[in-house]
Amino acid sequence: MNCHSQVLLSVIFGDKLNSEGLEFGLEGAMNWSNISTLDANKSLSSFNLGFYFDFKLKNQWNVYTGVLVKSKLGADELTTRDLNLLGIELQDEDGIYSQKINYFVVPILLKYNFKNRIYFEAGPQLSLMHNAWVEFNSNEDHRKIRIRDINKDQINTIDAGVAIGTGYKLMADTSMTIGLRYYLGLTNVYKEISGSNNSSLFLKLNIPIGAAKAKENAPTQ
Repeated sequence: MNCHSQVLLSVIFGDKLNSEGLEFGLEGAMNWSNISTLDANKSLSSFNLGFYFDFKLKNQWNVYTGVLVKSKLGADELTTRDLNLLGIELQDEDGIYSQKINYFVVPILLKYNFKNRIYFEAGPQLSLMHNAWVEFNSNEDHRKIRIRDINKDQINTIDAGVAIGTGYKLMADTSMTIGLRYYLGLTNVYKEISGSNNSSLFLKLNIPIGAAKAKENAPTQ
């Protein structure tokens, strides 16, 4: 099932998943990522999309989880040293090399909500790699070139680390939330390169699906 199917199912069945103790919805985000040990000159920027579950606990505590079904980490503008380290052949044309890794990302965060609608969250984050490649892009002499060198066999399937974030709910109860989350990987990205850890900054937007309708339909006490 691709990410478009996931989004469609979320929209259709979102109101059935929401309840007084659970908020369900879509999460969209931009993220900027790097891989330690690489000398890459620029963070890799990409768009993320997935769904989330926000479980209410006692008082102002929640547990936040879900899956980013479309998520990419890596590094941009790899250096010649990086390419040699990864065993990537240099192209004759001038251009930009990027390491791109597709993950399914699952955060499991403990979340505290202040009464002013600001929240803080922290906890582990696990990711499952399902594809990876070094991409070469060139526009030399107005001739566009894109070459992908698949290197998923070099990369560990599981990535694990810790995430910490903060955000703001735009309105009380059921409304959109904006937030920032930082992730630091604690496991090696590459099987043969020690100390190669992911890191990423996420700027995210959470959109509850059907939460207002679920609240309207909730039985009155």
